[in-house]
Amino acid sequence: MLKIEFTKGSDRDWIVATRDNGSMEKLSFPKKGPTLHDAVHFFVEQALSMHDAFWGKVEQGLNPEEIQALAKSGGHASATRAEKPDDGITQLLQAERLVECFEADAWGQPAEPESFLDIARSACEASHVPMPDMDTAKVKQIREDMAAFHADWIKAPAGYTTCLLWRR
Repeated sequence: MLKIEFTKGSDRDWIVATRDNGSMEKLSFPKKGPTLHDAVHFFVEQALSMHDAFWGKVEQGLNPEEIQALAKSGGHASATRAEKPDDGITQLLQAERLVECFEADAWGQPAEPESFLDIARSACEASHVPMPDMDTAKVKQIREDMAAFHADWIKAPAGYTTCLLWRR
């Protein structure tokens, strides 16, 4: 299990992730969008049992810089490296594409679940990874989980901390 604490700041937010063995990762990042990017990762990865994506790799002992280096060395698809990535980073890329889709969905008018899945499938294809097993029920679940988190987060004052538990 991984305990993930999100603390709200005025111009930046913080995350402390504590593993079962007591080791920690501490992150600070400027505000971006209405819902925390790494919280969206949590809801997507947990709902889809993506244990080898961002939070799974943190639980396994990697820090975010190591995860970024792993993605880059594994052929992370980008405009300059449009190729099939190593299998070891497939879930990382799938999660990142889905998180981007859910963020865009939350920032604007949400697409119908079937249309959302089509958009997500295209995003995964652009990164040369298969679409994870996901249906309209999962889209609705992730949206609801994000909305509940966001409702508490947005009204909370600076200094507020909330905790999510990552479970395999």
